[in-house]
Amino acid sequence: MKVHFIAVGGSAMHNMALALHKKGYRVTGSDDEIFEPSRSRLQAAGILPEQWGWFPEKITPELDAVVLGMHARQDNPELQRALELGLKIYSYPEYLYEQTKEKKRVIVGGSHGKTTTTSMIMHVLRHCGVAFDYMVGALLEGFDTMVNLSPESRIAVFEGDEYLSSPLDPRPKFHHYHPDIAILTGIAWDHINVFPTFENYTEQFALFLEQITPGGTLLFFEGDEEIRRMLHRVPAGVRTVGYKELPHTVTPEGITLRVGTKETPLRIFGRHNMQNLAAAYLACRELGVSDTAFLEAISRYEGASNRLQKIAEREDCTVFLDFAHSPSKLKATLSAVKERFPKRRVMAVMELHTFSSLNADFLPQYKDCMQEADEAAVYFNPEVVAHKKLPAITPDAVKKGFNDTRLKTFTDRDQFIGYLKDSDLSDTVLLIMTSGNFSGINIKEMAINLLKP
Repeated sequence: MKVHFIAVGGSAMHNMALALHKKGYRVTGSDDEIFEPSRSRLQAAGILPEQWGWFPEKITPELDAVVLGMHARQDNPELQRALELGLKIYSYPEYLYEQTKEKKRVIVGGSHGKTTTTSMIMHVLRHCGVAFDYMVGALLEGFDTMVNLSPESRIAVFEGDEYLSSPLDPRPKFHHYHPDIAILTGIAWDHINVFPTFENYTEQFALFLEQITPGGTLLFFEGDEEIRRMLHRVPAGVRTVGYKELPHTVTPEGITLRVGTKETPLRIFGRHNMQNLAAAYLACRELGVSDTAFLEAISRYEGASNRLQKIAEREDCTVFLDFAHSPSKLKATLSAVKERFPKRRVMAVMELHTFSSLNADFLPQYKDCMQEADEAAVYFNPEVVAHKKLPAITPDAVKKGFNDTRLKTFTDRDQFIGYLKDSDLSDTVLLIMTSGNFSGINIKEMAINLLKP
């Protein structure tokens, strides 16, 4: 099979290219620029483009498929050539489904917890020696790529993203996957640039439910009111199973999970993680994993990268990094830290980085979401706001949106770093939340330096 990737350097795209190359396909690709780590990984596999740019001559009738990434424009010269030749053009999610349509597909959807729940299932299956395909939105410990496609496996586990599929296909990615086992973790408005109203956003999840295959299963968090409202959209013959957080005990040493008479110490914490764990537990049972095997595996699970990840520690201070950027994620992450460290001061800092978070109309959604912090700060870069062609926002507008007059706000990176360096971190948990990098900060290196004597 010969497959060409238009915009091969993207995080998701280059991982699929690597997976197909590993599978034995002949893979080529193009992009106008490729950054690390995509560049080094493609180069190591021998499929890094020799030149940056778009080359219509790469598009030939011999290609079996063209995979189109979101980074490409509709007037892309390679795309136009593929259309002229009548080649089969797939979006990224379409090609994932094409590769796995004969397998049992487990798709994890929701506004939050997708990566963590997916990674839990992957961790357990790997521990149990079960072969499976996968696609997940973060590079996980023990897995070389974010995508794996194997001719031997009969199971596929995908993180179901609700963002758009390609420049030619405005449907959410997870509408293409047709799950046999669907998981819905919860719904909270996001991606305001694509879904301008909450109703439009929630409709995408209802449509996802309608894609569950006949005889399939829906596992849903029963504490989410929006999910309960749309259960009538589930096709007839699909089994629905609600879940809530698994029974557990929180102690100063950590969390102990209780399943039946078995108690299992965990390396993760937080109520949302206990909810994610319940979804993973039910999914693994559907896949034939015994309780004993699940508990043995999950006791060794340490979490997904940048999801409440411990990045620095000394005796009197711990620093966590979390991908949280939307209001619901901020609340859940902060609550988890407060529950786990009830006697420590919690200092929470976050970056407004996404289109939604930098939109003045969306800022009121953040109301009270950092109230649990003993000290809270927000950073945003006005240049990023301008680059996204959004109206300017002010520190006062951010404070008003968060409904928090004590909130510290920064628009200068060096001032923000100085604030952290000058802070007394003794007897403190520092929680850093962002989907970006605070305008180019090496966050993990900074955290280690903050804790040096």
